Amino acid sequence: MKLSDIKRVLILGSGTMGQQIGFLCASRGYKVVLFDLSTEILNDALKRIESMGSWFVSTRRISAEELSKAMTNIELASDPKEAAMDVDFISESLPENPEIKARAFAMFNELCPTRAVFTTNTSTLVPSMFADKTGRPEKFAALHFHDVRTCNIVDVMPHPGTASDVVELVRDFAENLGQIVIMLRSENSGYVFNTMLSSLLNSALALVANGVASIEDVDRSWMGVMRMSIGPFGIMDQIGLSTVWTVTEYHASQTGDLQTQKNAAFVKQYVDRGALGFKNMRGFYSYPNPAYSSPDFISAQK
Repeated sequence: MKLSDIKRVLILGSGTMGQQIGFLCASRGYKVVLFDLSTEILNDALKRIESMGSWFVSTRRISAEELSKAMTNIELASDPKEAAMDVDFISESLPENPEIKARAFAMFNELCPTRAVFTTNTSTLVPSMFADKTGRPEKFAALHFHDVRTCNIVDVMPHPGTASDVVELVRDFAENLGQIVIMLRSENSGYVFNTMLSSLLNSALALVANGVASIEDVDRSWMGVMRMSIGPFGIMDQIGLSTVWTVTEYHASQTGDLQTQKNAAFVKQYVDRGALGFKNMRGFYSYPNPAYSSPDFISAQK
C-alpha cells in the first residue's frame, strides 16, 4: 500500500485522543470513521470535536470553511461491521490495557480489509505486547500522538515483526498530517517524551500522596524553577485523570511497587468522585480558569 491509497481512517475510541486524532485526519482530507460503544458516546464526542475545531478557528489555525469541511469528513459508527467497511488505516486509542486493545484488534482484523494497516496510540505499552493478537503483526506499529492542540510531535515505534515498508508508510502518513516524526530504533515503554514525563508525574504524585507538599506547591515549585506556565498536576488534568489512573494502576499491578500503588490510589479518589480533569472542567484544579493560570499563582501563599 502507498500513502495515496489511504483514503478512509478508522479511529477506535472516541475519548480525548480519539477526538483529536480523528479531527486532525479529517482536517487533512481523510474520510474518518469514529467508533465507540454507543451512539450517545459518539454524539457527545462529535460535539467536543466541533468545539475543538471552533477553538482552532479562533486561533486562526484553520478557517471556518475548513472546519465545516472537516466535520463533513467524520462519520460515527457503533456497529463494528459498519465501522470496518472499506477501511485503509486504523488508529486505536482505547484504555491502556493490553488485553482490551488485543481483543479490539482481533475483532477488527476479522472485519477490515486485508490491506488495512493497524496502529496503536498507546502512551505506555509497547506494540509487541499484543502484536500477534492483531492477526496482522507485520502491518502493525505504534503511532503515538501528543496533544494536537499544542504540538505536532508524534512517535513511530515498530515492533520486531513490523514490515519495513509499513514503518515507512506509517511515517509518511504522520508527516502528511503535518506532524514531526520521532522514530524509535527499538521498543520503549513511554516512547521518548512520555518516558521523561512519567518520571515527573510519578514524582509529583508521590510528593502529595506522601504528605510532603500540596498539589499547588508542587506545581509552584516546578513552574517557578523551570519558568513553565503549567505544573505536573495541571499537566495531569490536561491528560485526563482517568487515563493517569489507568496507566498508574496498570504499572502498579505489573511491578508491585508500593509507591506506585499509593500514587494510583491517590488519583482514584478524584476519578471516583467524577473529577476527571480538563475534559469535564474539574480535576486537581477547576476550569476554565484554573488557579495556576493566575499571574500571582507562584507567589501566592496559603
